[in-house]
Amino acid sequence: MSETTQSQETSGTDSSTGQPLQTVAGETEEETRPEWIDYRFDGAAKLVSEDLDVFYGDDHAIKGVSMEIPEKSVTALIGPSGCGKSTFLRCLNRMNDRIKSARIDGSVTLDGEEIYQDGVNLVELRKRVGMVFQSPNPFPKSIRDNISYGPRKHGDIETGLLARLLGRSNEEEEEELVERSLRQAALWDEVKDRLDDNALGLSGGQQQRLCIARALATDPQVLLMDEPASALDPIATSKIEDLIHDLAEEYTVVIVTHNMQQAARISDQTAVFLTGGELVEYGDTDKIFENPESQRVEDYITGKFG
Repeated sequence: MSETTQSQETSGTDSSTGQPLQTVAGETEEETRPEWIDYRFDGAAKLVSEDLDVFYGDDHAIKGVSMEIPEKSVTALIGPSGCGKSTFLRCLNRMNDRIKSARIDGSVTLDGEEIYQDGVNLVELRKRVGMVFQSPNPFPKSIRDNISYGPRKHGDIETGLLARLLGRSNEEEEEELVERSLRQAALWDEVKDRLDDNALGLSGGQQQRLCIARALATDPQVLLMDEPASALDPIATSKIEDLIHDLAEEYTVVIVTHNMQQAARISDQTAVFLTGGELVEYGDTDKIFENPESQRVEDYITGKFG
């Protein structure tokens, strides 16, 4: 443990009182102000959380998080390990429902519709709000089948002998879908001549872009990414970052990252979560990194803890 983390020394002063701020467990003790998380932006909000609390048994993982996420932009969620940013991300398409000990209070709306109300079709929700995970997880199938798997399951395309006999085969639509999705994921030129090869034979970076293409194939409106480049080399990471920038022209992208330089490079706005599952500051990325309001956020960004 570093001396900074162990210390109880003062760290800056409270701007309103002029009194010194104390550090505890590496973080400055200060009260989060509502204006620090009241992010105003032009255009519509795609996702809105209000007073969102998440519990894993007795563990209060997310505490009263309220934030609006603009459409067709990149929102980065940053903060030290265990601060709740991935938990919050999974709330946006109800992936936490898969965890038996999880309990969610509060509200999340997608285009103004409450996603936690009774009767919500979770399959349809996760079609609209796709997700890409930290480690590439392609299916042990061909590249083509990885892309078409979701649309087949949703009944958007039908292929095979029975579909042909019934006159419902969509093989041309499938080929168009595969090419379009792979092009969107900047992978088409690398794999177009081996679409029937097993996807597990791709490199790690290619596998992650394939997973992004697979998520795009179901025609989502939002793409959630949980540290999508953390397991990749710098060259593959650069390709993923370029891809995220391009995707934001058509999709709402929310990304969790431990790499603050990455957040600064690719995001339009940044939300900073700190110890205890608290959203401490949220605003334009340039403002967060160059002139944060919170002393705790400044300490985190400058590497004093985390």
